[in-house]
Amino acid sequence: MSEARGDLFAAFDGGLGDFRLDATFTMPLVGVTGLMGPSGSGKTSLLRCIAGLERLPGRLVVGDAVWQDEASFLPAHRRPIGYVFQEASLLAHLSVRANLLYGRRRARTPQTLGTEEVVELLGLAPLLHRSTARLSGGERQRVAIGRALLSQPRLLMMDEPLSGLDADSKAEILPYIERLTRSLSIPVLYVSHDPREIGRLTRRVAIMQDGRVVGTDDPAAALDEAERLVLAMDDGERTRLAVAAVTAGLGP
Repeated sequence: MSEARGDLFAAFDGGLGDFRLDATFTMPLVGVTGLMGPSGSGKTSLLRCIAGLERLPGRLVVGDAVWQDEASFLPAHRRPIGYVFQEASLLAHLSVRANLLYGRRRARTPQTLGTEEVVELLGLAPLLHRSTARLSGGERQRVAIGRALLSQPRLLMMDEPLSGLDADSKAEILPYIERLTRSLSIPVLYVSHDPREIGRLTRRVAIMQDGRVVGTDDPAAALDEAERLVLAMDDGERTRLAVAAVTAGLGP
């Protein structure tokens, strides 16, 4: 993969404890890009490097802005990224409205997304005066997404945001995520183990294994790499990878 203006280009190579990340990844700064792979494949490590929460040797270019290279490293608090984690991590002593306004205060770029727009997109109006302790899992994640959006990010990263939810909560929140990804121009990097989520929310997907990335912008290369990787997987991982490849339009 190579750098292109209008893309995010990331290349990291280094150790995080006993784990080695040797990943080169490109995504367009438009629409939703999915990232899949078995547990321990390096998905979260890659996101943390992009966010500046981990520092490994490498290069990160977002559009025409260099966020990391041999000579420079933009710290996490200066990167215009909205990060939604598996756990909502809301501020428990604040109401829903106050959590949203906290996100807005963290914005480092001019406001393009207003609070009212985000509240409407995510159906948060009935929740604004509630304590976060009185929210369901799906409601908590909607608030977390709203808080991330109000920080005015150039990139929204969602790290398995539905993995801790039951089936009913997932069914509740997915339409909201679909709606915001259709309505907003912010590019999204969406990580999930679930090929149904990936198929429903994304039009492109990369597969990660053993700290490396297979990109779907080159389907033939992706399939060759996936065929090699699949030999090392157990039956469950093999099935998920096959479904993900078909979902992404890579063929059976």
